[in-house]
Amino acid sequence: MSSVIHWFRRDLRIADNSALYHASKAGGVIPVYILSDWKKNHAWTGSNRQKFLCGCLESLSKNLETLDSTLIIREGNAISVLKKLIAETDATAVFFNRDPDPFGKKVEQKLAALCKDLGIDCCGYDDVALHSPEEILTQSGNPYKVYTPYSNNWLTKPKPLPLPKPQPLKTPKGIFSLPLPTLSHWKLPEPIAELPEPGERAARLRMNHAISKIIGQYSQKRDIPSLEATSRISQDLRIGLISIRTLYAKVAAALESTKGISRASIQIYIKELAWREFYFAILHHFPQVLDHEFNENWRGLPWDEPNENFEKWKSGKTGFPIVDAGMRQLLQTGFMHNRVRMITAMFLTKDLHIDWKLGESHFMQHLTDGEIASNNGGWQWSAGTGADAAPYFRIQNPWSQTAKYDPTGVYIKRWIPELNSVDPRKFQAPPENNLPLAPDYPLPCVDHKTERERTLGIFKKHRA
Repeated sequence: MSSVIHWFRRDLRIADNSALYHASKAGGVIPVYILSDWKKNHAWTGSNRQKFLCGCLESLSKNLETLDSTLIIREGNAISVLKKLIAETDATAVFFNRDPDPFGKKVEQKLAALCKDLGIDCCGYDDVALHSPEEILTQSGNPYKVYTPYSNNWLTKPKPLPLPKPQPLKTPKGIFSLPLPTLSHWKLPEPIAELPEPGERAARLRMNHAISKIIGQYSQKRDIPSLEATSRISQDLRIGLISIRTLYAKVAAALESTKGISRASIQIYIKELAWREFYFAILHHFPQVLDHEFNENWRGLPWDEPNENFEKWKSGKTGFPIVDAGMRQLLQTGFMHNRVRMITAMFLTKDLHIDWKLGESHFMQHLTDGEIASNNGGWQWSAGTGADAAPYFRIQNPWSQTAKYDPTGVYIKRWIPELNSVDPRKFQAPPENNLPLAPDYPLPCVDHKTERERTLGIFKKHRA
């Protein structure tokens, strides 16, 4: 029987996996995961996501055994590793799911060339999104730059259905594999964050909980960071523990069986899935957003050099309780509530005048759910430089944001214990008489009103 390779990338599941499903019908399947060979530091990831990855690979390995298969672990340059594996196994094809970011796409181009040279099939599938970036275009065939018309088009498109479970993979025996990785492979320290349980089964349980308990109240509660009111499956979509097709099918079924305000909440949740794919499309059509402002009018803004306030921001010691709570949640859990992501990002760019790219990288190094496209989109939105971004003059006030979204201080006190005995009304305005809120909590590192005016002046001058 001929063999084919399935290259696992960000699709670490068996259920509803496009490339794996089709590979299982093509012959004996050799499932391989290729470890990156960087060490100690990386601009786009860190201990939290890599630790979660290790657990997911261990879970995947066990799940593959139920399909008469063994996960092969290799390390190094993906093309070199695949070329060697093809030669070792006489594989007749390589199956994989396409990557949404430009780094992965460059590798796919090299893989296509390799397969052509070797005379074998190169079988790539769109699996990470419901619609590829080329599917959702304007009537003139151009990519959208604004979310609302994009989503209006996206919502009208028929959605692909989940795929059946793959057939037994019948992986040939005796293929060399490295051991499953630990953080020591990348020379990373153990994270301090309490991470979600890894693996496909745990992700499916989180998804089912979100659909039965969360999304029916999504519109009323999703912006309140003290509540467990968001789906919390972003890391599962990021690493591919669940399929977007399966998720959408379950959400659509819930929508059909629901009425009233819960139905409206589910519809808003679906639009959040469209936001995810909008940012995939932006990154696909405009890959320069990773290095430059999407809006060309704002390229060359005079950002301040990273300074002591940048370090205070990273460690959650700015003296702005809602900002510090978010940054400490990130450090302690590898997650930050989405509303607070916006507050902390806008604070860095509009109050501290630090380049959004530095914040973007910091988030990616700590977020377990760090997604290049969405993270970039969110940071450029907050900086006022991105696709469909907040206008530069719309600058969130951390004090009023606190009054609106954490008026009783529950979220702030959860992550800043030194403020536990402070009246939460004091979190909604600068400290009186310039006195600290608590003996071991700092004064605000800047004056928001002053920095807001400075930001407006910078943008107006640059636009002129």
